[in-house]
Amino acid sequence: MTPDFASRRATGFRPFLDVPHAPDLARLEADVAIIGIPFGAPYSMAGVHGHSAKAPDAIRAASFRAFDGFDHWDFDLGGTLLDGKPVRIVDCGDVPGDPIDIPGTCRRATEAVRAILDRGALPIMFGGDHSISCQTFKAYEAHGPVTIVQVDAHLDWRHEVNGVTEGYSSPMRRASEMPWVEGMVQIGLRGTGSAREQELCDARAYGSVIVTARELREQGMARVLQRIPAGRNYLITVDCDGVDPTIMPAVDGPVPGGPGYPEMAALMEGLARRGRVVGFDLVELVPHRDVNEITAIAGCRIVLELIGWLVRTGRFGN
Repeated sequence: MTPDFASRRATGFRPFLDVPHAPDLARLEADVAIIGIPFGAPYSMAGVHGHSAKAPDAIRAASFRAFDGFDHWDFDLGGTLLDGKPVRIVDCGDVPGDPIDIPGTCRRATEAVRAILDRGALPIMFGGDHSISCQTFKAYEAHGPVTIVQVDAHLDWRHEVNGVTEGYSSPMRRASEMPWVEGMVQIGLRGTGSAREQELCDARAYGSVIVTARELREQGMARVLQRIPAGRNYLITVDCDGVDPTIMPAVDGPVPGGPGYPEMAALMEGLARRGRVVGFDLVELVPHRDVNEITAIAGCRIVLELIGWLVRTGRFGN
């Protein structure tokens, strides 16, 4: 596959952090590859172009408020982002969508992430709603095993909704069916969502490590990290509604509570130190609900925390 996403985009595209634009995945030369996946599997015609479809570019735009430059000191990291290392970060653009070919759109998402992995880069993926993860998880078939670490207010274990089995309520159930997924940790669950008692029983029977927002608050992230198996390949998926809505208000289903920014930063550092991070996605950001870009800025900062700690733990730049 040699997708050239640039040919499908309007002029004026500005990459995340102004890093080089690298749309030709067949010739990708990078350590970290940003890619937007705006579209997944909708539950209705109204969801074909969902509220999160504009999120990748909203995150790109906010990155220039969240980050002042590669030569500026970052007090969260104790130095510059890349710590003087020759780390190659690129932005591949967005996977193109086709409203009359949803399966083709989903297939292109899988192929794009697989191409990034095959070139040895770390995919950082901006959705789109959480249905995009049903497709990106598939890309790891030849790059496993992986342990999925999810931050979410919701369980996401529905088999189907409206006959759709790969929608945004199903990514963790679909992941449980993939032989290359050896386990999952679900952090921040609270309130009510699409899950019923049966979905919770199924998740527990599978062996999912479920950490509610209350448990996180009572135990702290340091103890939660100890519940994540060490030395694994971690595929991180962050639903914006999993984070406290005081810092990520731009979601369709805000639920009070959940990890705040310090906990998210600690999770990124902890996973970078505990094993090998092999992918990251940020989903369910709804730009028109944002306030002063605070959700998009917080999302950018979480990504920067992850990159910065991967550099500092020796993953890149050696």
